Amino acid sequence: MKILIFGANGFVGPYLIEEFLNKGYEVATSDVQEELLRGGFRDKLLGNAAIEYRSADITSAEAVLEVIKEISPDGVVNLAAISSVGQSWSVPALTMNINVIGTLNILEALRKYPSKLLLIGSSEEYEMTEDAISEDTTLDASNPYGVSKVAQEYFADIYRKNYGLSIAYVRAFNHTGVGQRESFVLPSFCKQVAGVTKSKNPGTISVGNLNVYRDFSDVRDIVRGYRMIYESLTDVSTDDNSSDKGSLPVYNIGSGVAYNLSELLDYIISLSSEKILTRVEPSIYRPVDQLTIKADTTKIQTELGWKAEYSIYDTLKEMYDYFLMQD
Repeated sequence: MKILIFGANGFVGPYLIEEFLNKGYEVATSDVQEELLRGGFRDKLLGNAAIEYRSADITSAEAVLEVIKEISPDGVVNLAAISSVGQSWSVPALTMNINVIGTLNILEALRKYPSKLLLIGSSEEYEMTEDAISEDTTLDASNPYGVSKVAQEYFADIYRKNYGLSIAYVRAFNHTGVGQRESFVLPSFCKQVAGVTKSKNPGTISVGNLNVYRDFSDVRDIVRGYRMIYESLTDVSTDDNSSDKGSLPVYNIGSGVAYNLSELLDYIISLSSEKILTRVEPSIYRPVDQLTIKADTTKIQTELGWKAEYSIYDTLKEMYDYFLMQD
């Protein structure tokens, strides 16, 4: 079976490639860059595996159609996105263009060259609530990123119901690991603390609002869930008269634990031998922020047998050690 992964050069890409390769899939990839990025942690994940690659801008309908036509995959996973809430506030139009128009280009291409499709949504689609968030929680996004993902999901549902495309959708909660950009909170903490350690002097790091609780997972748990959700898809007829055009299957994926950001930072600081102070940086605060985000993952556990296998504390230690070894 051949899987095509759009957005393969992002943080999650090499982990998902590894996950599918380890399960015997042939993997093809695409991103806007001229070649599949290698080096560093990516080489450790991908080794010498033969991975087909096509350069394509997902916002170009013609480019997306050509890639899918040439590769002729059995399944497609779309990781291509503006994935940062903070960045989405700065470039809302670009966020909609990549996250929504890009997805529409894939959907349209799959009408001509059908294959299964897994689309990646977000916990940012949900309304603000302190309760554990299930798939039935109301969608009411409060930032441009979340709005783009809601729009993507609605289009996916339309294409499944009207054209019979075989699509599943996952609303992913926060995930992290080696290779995530330092613009995200946990790699930022790990890099700053590692920097102080390497200086061999006391230091101060910049932080935002620490009085929040977030559902964090290891990226390896997340991509395993992506594969399992993809494998749960059945072939759905693209015949317009097909009666098998049910609602879009949607799964949450997350740890099911709301970790206090301050406590996670304390753990990261404890890994250093130096005295480290924190300085609150007002510019890091988001325009809208809620106190607690926590996933209810009952559905994916009961229906697919998925469960988290990695401790977030082990993940943080790996990230800290990775930054410690960088020049």
